[in-house]
Amino acid sequence: MSVRRATPADVATMVGLVHELAEYEKAPEQCTLTADQLHNALFGTAPALFAHVAELDGVVAGCAIWFLNYSTWDGVHGIYLEDLYVRPETRGTGLGRALVAALAAEAVEHGYSRVSWSVLTWNTPSIAFYESLGAAPQDEWVGYRLAGAELTALAATAS
Repeated sequence: MSVRRATPADVATMVGLVHELAEYEKAPEQCTLTADQLHNALFGTAPALFAHVAELDGVVAGCAIWFLNYSTWDGVHGIYLEDLYVRPETRGTGLGRALVAALAAEAVEHGYSRVSWSVLTWNTPSIAFYESLGAAPQDEWVGYRLAGAELTALAATAS
């Protein structure tokens, strides 16, 4: 088992993993990610997205896709884990833990104050996994999203 930064050669596999994650999260129709989009986000002229992959027996079996956020209270960046996915047949091998540990190491190395993410309330296996790492739920915060027609309508009111 090994974890490393993603390379351009990993993009097609990571797109497949993201689509598998969307299927697992019961929303495959919402995932429209393409290899070109992910490649440009990770390796374009001004990348703002980063990724690690986990290999088992030389085969990529999981990934962590993340970006930097910023805490005005801490005064430093943090890591936001957008997607963590390990193929079902390789779960329990330590790949997920190794991916999150790599992000923790990235945060510590660069002086970032935290690694954060969201998890669906029904995803009890993932919740148990995250809590086994020492992560704590942020129950006092409620996530919101503005997208689609509502995003477009609000944008039209900007001056």
